[in-house]
Amino acid sequence: LRHPSSHSMRFFRTGVSDPSEGLPPFTVVGYLDDQPFLYYDWRTRKDQPKCSWIRKVEKDDPDYWERNTQISWNTEQVFKVRLVNVPKYYNQSGGLHTWQEMYGCELRADGSTVALDEYAYDGKTYLSFDKETLTWTAADAAAQVTKRKLEAEPAIAQRNKAYLEGFCVETLQRLVGYAEGPPVVKVTHEQGRDGTETLTCRAFGFYPKEIDIVWTKDGEVWLQDTFSGVVAPNSDGTYHAWASVRLDPQDRDRYRCRVGHDSLLGPLGFAWEEPDGERRVGAGASPRGAAWGAVPFPPTGRPPVSRPQAAWHTPPPPGVFRVQSAFSGFSTL
Repeated sequence: LRHPSSHSMRFFRTGVSDPSEGLPPFTVVGYLDDQPFLYYDWRTRKDQPKCSWIRKVEKDDPDYWERNTQISWNTEQVFKVRLVNVPKYYNQSGGLHTWQEMYGCELRADGSTVALDEYAYDGKTYLSFDKETLTWTAADAAAQVTKRKLEAEPAIAQRNKAYLEGFCVETLQRLVGYAEGPPVVKVTHEQGRDGTETLTCRAFGFYPKEIDIVWTKDGEVWLQDTFSGVVAPNSDGTYHAWASVRLDPQDRDRYRCRVGHDSLLGPLGFAWEEPDGERRVGAGASPRGAAWGAVPFPPTGRPPVSRPQAAWHTPPPPGVFRVQSAFSGFSTL
C-alpha cells in the first residue's frame, strides 16, 4: 500500500502602493500543493475559482465565495494602510512599494504539520510568526516597530496560532478530499519487429501527483526491459503517467501492471486483454477508474472488495462544513 502524500495549502497576498504603474493594486492567489485554486479579481473585487474541482465546495458551503471575498476585500483595505505606514518606518516618501504576505499550512505524510506565516516589504523579508513560541521575528529596525505593536496585542498571536494549527489544517484536508481524483488506467499493446511485444500502462486524470505504476511478473516487481515516463500535469490540474515493458508474447499472461494511488483503497493490477474483451474496472476501483484492453484485479488475485475510505476524504453533508480558506491576518501596524 502507498503511504499518504504530503499536502500544503498556501495563500499569497500582494499589495502595491501605486497601481498607476500598470500593476493590480491587490492580488490573492490560493494554492493546494502546486495548483492554484482561488484568486481575487481586483477588478470585480471578488474571489474567483481557479480550477474545476473547487466548484464542489459550493454544494456543501453555498456562502464560500461570498465569505472569502469579504475577507479579501477587508484585507485589501488593510494593505492600503500598511503601504502608507511601513514606508514611514524607513523614512521613505512616494515611489512604488509592495507589501506581501504568505501563510498556510502543510500536512506531512507522517501526520505532523508545519505552519507558514511570513510578511515582506519591497520583496524582502519583514516579519515572520512562530506559532510554537507565539513570537514575531523582525528582519530589521523598521520591522521592530511593527513587532512591538503586535506584542502589545497578544490576542493576535493566539488567533493566528488557532487558525494555523486548527482551521487551516482542517480546511487543507477537506480541500484534498474535493480535489482528489483516481486514475483512469489503459493498457495498450504493440507488436515489435523482432518478435517481442510491448505493453504500455497509462494512468490519466489523477490527483494528487504521487502515483506508483510498476510492472510485475508472476506477482513480483519486474524491472528488466521496463521503461517509464515522468508524472506530467494536465491542463485541468490532474496528472498522467505511464510505464511499459517489453516481453515475449508467450509470457504475456505472467505480466501485470500494478497501480497504487491515494484515491484507491489499495493497489490494483491490470492485465492486457484482447480488444473484444474490453471492460471497465469493477468494484474496488474508484468511480472514475477504468481500463480499456485490461483486466483489473487486486495483487492477491482475489476479487476486489469495496471499503469505505477515510472520513476526511469524504465531503461532508450540506450545511455541516464551512470552508474558510483565508484568514484576515493582523491590522496592527
